[in-house]
Amino acid sequence: LKEILPGKLGFGTAPLGNMFRAIPDDEARATVEAAWNQGVRYYDTAPFYGAGLAESRLGEVLSTKPRDAYVLSTKVGRVILDEVEEGARDLGEKGGIFEHGNPNKIVHEWTAEATERSIEDSLKRLGTDRLDIVWVHDIAQDFHGDAWLSKFEEARTGAFRVLSRLRDEGVIKGWGLGVNKTEPIELTLGLDEPQPDGFLLAGRYTLLDHEHALQRLLPMAQEQNVDMVIGGPYSSGILAGGTHFEYQQAPAEILEKVSRLKALTQKHGTSIKAAA
Repeated sequence: LKEILPGKLGFGTAPLGNMFRAIPDDEARATVEAAWNQGVRYYDTAPFYGAGLAESRLGEVLSTKPRDAYVLSTKVGRVILDEVEEGARDLGEKGGIFEHGNPNKIVHEWTAEATERSIEDSLKRLGTDRLDIVWVHDIAQDFHGDAWLSKFEEARTGAFRVLSRLRDEGVIKGWGLGVNKTEPIELTLGLDEPQPDGFLLAGRYTLLDHEHALQRLLPMAQEQNVDMVIGGPYSSGILAGGTHFEYQQAPAEILEKVSRLKALTQKHGTSIKAAA
């Protein structure tokens, strides 16, 4: 993916799906425009972010830009239906993360059929004719608990094969997993089947949590010549002046650790946000 991705930094759009709060449309639009004006040319999104809201908002701005000027990735694993969700969503540890997003019902499915439909719907919401990278979203413990391995298997025989074919046909430039845990990536790297081009690992290579990634996962990826996009470097916001850690209100021990890190970065003449 190194040849595909422009620059060191990308723009992740979960907040555009009204993560934690209802963001006005004009603020969302201005945020994407500001990223563009700062030279950001890699944008990552997902149907899951606000049940299609983040993709629509991102597409509204990017559809006015030259398509060859930026790189776009989205994710598969959630199909957004036209019907409205009744009652609370079951999102494992992630609770009410997108309670302010679109009310549409979300189907969690990683089959071949769902993958193709998801891509088709994403293209419409994004107002574009092609995607550069597709990540297989959240086949991990934080959403599925002990059942995550069965979801992984569904993706292995469904989404993985569809995306490998699309890459081989030149429809997309690359694919991989987009997850908040290291284990699904390790499992994928151990497969004999067509290998992904890279991974999007969120929250596991940060100032607050990096041991497992550094000791095991990154050396393994390097050995196999597979690239890693680091997502969530601010640990859901706590390292950038926010109050969330792992998509929840930060507990006392994390707040205490962050204040120690702040003191350390100040001592070295920088901010915790810059260090993160």
